[in-house]
Amino acid sequence: MEGKCRREKLIALLQQAEQPFSGTELAKQLGVSRQVIVQDIALLRAVDKNILSTNKGYVLHVPENENDGVKRSFAVSHAKEQIQDELYTIVDCGGKVLDVVIEHDIYGQITVDLILCNRLDVDEFVDRIVCSRSLPLKALTDGEHWHTVEASSEKVLDKIEENLSKKGYLRKN
Repeated sequence: MEGKCRREKLIALLQQAEQPFSGTELAKQLGVSRQVIVQDIALLRAVDKNILSTNKGYVLHVPENENDGVKRSFAVSHAKEQIQDELYTIVDCGGKVLDVVIEHDIYGQITVDLILCNRLDVDEFVDRIVCSRSLPLKALTDGEHWHTVEASSEKVLDKIEENLSKKGYLRKN
């Protein structure tokens, strides 16, 4: 299958998907290696396709109406054992954790899409951390990191900020 045609099929698969697709699943569906999928995703991102790479796989991000939600970045720090509680604090208040960001001394800003909307998403993310040999990004910065959070209103974001602060997760800059 020619590259252009394969990338069109890749976009179509992501548009129809109800859940994220792993690189391996996409490779199997399109009859190529996972590395070819990674390269195709990079090419599609270069032409401004909104493909996110989450901990669950690739998803096509369809931008919502700008008036649908508001976003805020929270600077946080906590122990590894508190990851689940920190994320529960956000989603239980009605927030959607879009990403995790660290500022690395050598590599600069590193951002990873998370897209965590509820406790089930959080549990799956935390299970992957527990089962993995890898450390969470915050391990590279002595626990300091940011989350971009989306919510329906500033009031919801204020409540998230208040709860993160009460639990001692919010960093004072």
